[in-house]
Amino acid sequence: MTAKISPSKGAPYARILGVGGYRPSRVVPNEVILEHIESSDEWIRSRSGIATRHWAGPEETVAEMSLAAGGKAIADAGIAASDIDAVIVATVSHFKQTPAVATDIAHRIGAGKPAAFDISAGCAGFTYGLTLAKSMITDGTAQNVLVIGVERLSDLTDKEDRATAFLFGDGAGAVIVGPSQVPAIGPTVWGSEGDKAETIKQTVAWDEFRTGDVSRLPLDSSGNVKFPAITQEGQAVFRWAVFEMAKVAQQALDAAGITADQLDAFIPHQANMRIIDSMIKALKLPDHVAVARDIETTGNTSAASIPLAMERLLATGEAKSGDTALVIGFGAGLVYAATVVTLP
Repeated sequence: MTAKISPSKGAPYARILGVGGYRPSRVVPNEVILEHIESSDEWIRSRSGIATRHWAGPEETVAEMSLAAGGKAIADAGIAASDIDAVIVATVSHFKQTPAVATDIAHRIGAGKPAAFDISAGCAGFTYGLTLAKSMITDGTAQNVLVIGVERLSDLTDKEDRATAFLFGDGAGAVIVGPSQVPAIGPTVWGSEGDKAETIKQTVAWDEFRTGDVSRLPLDSSGNVKFPAITQEGQAVFRWAVFEMAKVAQQALDAAGITADQLDAFIPHQANMRIIDSMIKALKLPDHVAVARDIETTGNTSAASIPLAMERLLATGEAKSGDTALVIGFGAGLVYAATVVTLP
C-alpha cells in the first residue's frame, strides 16, 4: 500500500500585521552628489524626483538596520520576537556570500530557532519575500514571518557615474506576516525577463575584481581600481518600467478582483518619480488614492523601498490601517512582482 502524505494545515489566509522602517542618520542632499559629477540639483530633481537620500555610517550595517526595522515591525504587530518562526531578508548588498544575514538577525532579535534565509531579487525582493511568507502561513510551516528589505547601496554606488550616482540610498523596511481569517494579501503576479538582464547589473564580477588587473577593470579619476558598483541603461529601464510594469500592476488588480477606483493607496518601488507618475496615468488612478513618493527624501533603496514607503504613508496619515493598497516591485534581472494587500 502506498503511503499517503498528510496535507498541510495552515491558516486560510495571510495578512501584514505590522510594519517598521529604519533610515540612516546621515541625510545626503544633491549638493554632495554634485561634488563628483557634472550636473545640477535641478537636473537630478527633474530626472528622478530625488532631493535627498540617506547613507549609512560604518556602524549602520545591513544587520543593524534590519534589527532596527524588524524590532519596530514586531512592536507594531503586537507580538513577541519569540513568536517569529521564519525570517526572510531581501538584499543585494550583504557582502558575505554565506552565512545568510537572516540567521544573524533571527538570533539577535530573539526569535529563537526560526527558518532563516536571504533572497536576491533586486528591487522586487521585498514583494518576493512577502509572497513567500504568505505561502508559509497558508501552508502551515510558519505562524509569524518577519520579512525584511534592506540595502546599503551607497557601498555599490559609483559616485562618478553621472547616470546613477544620484539614485541610491540606504535603509531597511520590515513587516510581520501572520494568519488571517479573510483575504488580505492577494495573488502575486510575478516573473522575469532575463533577456534584459544586462540593463541593470554589477559593473565588475567579484572574481574579476579580486584579480586586480587594472588593464581590465574600470578606474576612478585618480587612477585607482573602482569597487564594483551598480550600473544601468537608464532609458531602456525607464521604458520597460513605464510600459510593462503598468500592465503587471493591472494584472495584480484583476487577480485580486479589485478595480483602480477601489484602491486606497498605491505603493510602487521607489525607482524614479517619473516612472511613478507614468504608472498612475496608465492605471487611471483616481485622486483619492494615496501614492507613495518616498523617493524624494529617501532615494532608491531597492528591496527596502516598498516597506519604507508603506511605513511613511501610515505614519503621515496619508493611508490608514485597513486600507487596500497595490504594491509592485521591479528591477535587476529583470524581475517584477505585484500584489494587492490590506495595510496593517
